[in-house]
Amino acid sequence: MAKKPVKYWLVDAFTESPFKGNPAAVCLLDEERDEKWLQAVACEFNISETCYLTRIAESESPANSTNASSNPRFHLRWFTPVFEVKLCGHATLAAAHTLFSSGLVASNIVEFVTLSGVLTAKKIPDISIACAPDLENGENQDRYYIELDFPADPPTEFHSVDASLISAVLEGAPIVEIKRTTIGDDLLVEVTSGKSVIELKPQFDAIVKCPGRGIIVTAVAPSDSGFDFYSRFFCPKAGINEDPVCGSAHCALASYWSKKLGKLDFNAYQASSRGGVLNIHVDEQSQRVLLRGKAVKVMEGCITV
Repeated sequence: MAKKPVKYWLVDAFTESPFKGNPAAVCLLDEERDEKWLQAVACEFNISETCYLTRIAESESPANSTNASSNPRFHLRWFTPVFEVKLCGHATLAAAHTLFSSGLVASNIVEFVTLSGVLTAKKIPDISIACAPDLENGENQDRYYIELDFPADPPTEFHSVDASLISAVLEGAPIVEIKRTTIGDDLLVEVTSGKSVIELKPQFDAIVKCPGRGIIVTAVAPSDSGFDFYSRFFCPKAGINEDPVCGSAHCALASYWSKKLGKLDFNAYQASSRGGVLNIHVDEQSQRVLLRGKAVKVMEGCITV
């Protein structure tokens, strides 16, 4: 029996402008597909993440369950061009934006069942335009942020790497310290300035030989930038030389800078060529990170095989 076509959307996440931020392909599955097909489609899109949504019927969540929720739920999986990952922020934002903007859910909250547990996405008002007199009500309703409730990822000490080696991989950038994330198994490297982050020209072939999955590079943002910190993320092992805007990396970055700067709220900029903006709150008590951003749908279509 022939498989049904799979509807997909290409969404740019953590941006208000098309062709900026980080692109993700969002595929809505009506029937089960095998791992080989899921990975092949991700390789075909050949962008940092392709994600797959499968609606969970209400009957699958018993009414007497302590975990029962009235919010719509979807299974969500994320694939790079090379392998499946346990957590992805920008593709989750893209998935939530697709569901909200395409009328696939009526609620302002949606829950995703993932390899990292149940993740929540909700629409929150864009305060900057909420009272704008020149916007019609309908347009106001379309202007919102999406807030993702993600696990915090406090980076740990990591002494099993030569700082001079990492500096050489990063074109001689002066290093303040190196830590390692738990969820992503990435190196988190603080350098001395936001300018160094922007100007980095890393050696991708050398990064493949470094410990961990990838390298997150970060620094305090310039005082006149309007941001708290800058970052970039290099992950050639996942088939992505540079991930344009990485939400999951900010679960570690937010925890890191919260300790260093003594703050819980941040405005962060990922300084890739596409660029992306994240508004972040760290909840120390629950060890959660709230990532807020916008997204733009740039195309849609069907996978026919």
